[in-house]
Amino acid sequence: MFSELKLPLTVEGVALNVATLRREGERAPILFLHGFGSTKEDYADIVLHPAFNGHPFVAYDAPGCGETQCADLSRISIAFLLETALQVLAHFDIERFHLVGHSMGGLTALMLAHHFPGRVLSFVDIEGNVAPEDCFLSRQIVDYPSGDPEAFFTAFIERARHAPAYASGLYSASLRHKVRAGAVPGIFHSMVELSDNADLMGKFLGLPCPRMFMFGEQNASLSYLSHLQAEGIRLAPIADCGHFPMYSNPVAMWQQIADFQASVVAE
Repeated sequence: MFSELKLPLTVEGVALNVATLRREGERAPILFLHGFGSTKEDYADIVLHPAFNGHPFVAYDAPGCGETQCADLSRISIAFLLETALQVLAHFDIERFHLVGHSMGGLTALMLAHHFPGRVLSFVDIEGNVAPEDCFLSRQIVDYPSGDPEAFFTAFIERARHAPAYASGLYSASLRHKVRAGAVPGIFHSMVELSDNADLMGKFLGLPCPRMFMFGEQNASLSYLSHLQAEGIRLAPIADCGHFPMYSNPVAMWQQIADFQASVVAE
């Protein structure tokens, strides 16, 4: 199974106590980064899938999320989450690894792979931001501005509850328990800034490692999918799914990840 450990870290001068799940093993390790409004438990079922037997892994609650404690929520941004990931990797003495990130975690993973390309064996990007159009959640910080993080988050949850997408109701029901409202503005503003101005597509296409982009069939209209495929990125559409394959169709999600990582090892 997996073990749970709290890591006392200091990131950019901010004290953290990072809640982690991990398993040891003899194969190449996997680092999982969850999305906004989710937690490390999105990936806990890896231990139930025989295809991953022998793979050590680490998943953890990002600052501001889940059981991780953060002394200053206002400091959290994608850059802050990147530094947190690097410190978690250093703590567990992980040098090279397979990388899996969803949404916010996909963007964090992209920045990690961009800055440290030699460390990433493969990258599964589950609807992580690569273009401005991906800010359908985070851009709400601009479209529905509020000086009160609690009021913004309450309205955000209500909009999510009524969104016409797979798993929206399930997602919205747990948001209040999984995210601290004070962390939301910094995370969302940094996601929008990077998506609009940091050439994320160029960064993604420029990575030297094998890459797969996973998306729910409800989002098959994303404008850049054919471009990714033409550039050699493996596409993984997930049936009966929107933005959250781990909620709507986890069997298909795990199968795609397993097949992709096995193909990387076989090369």
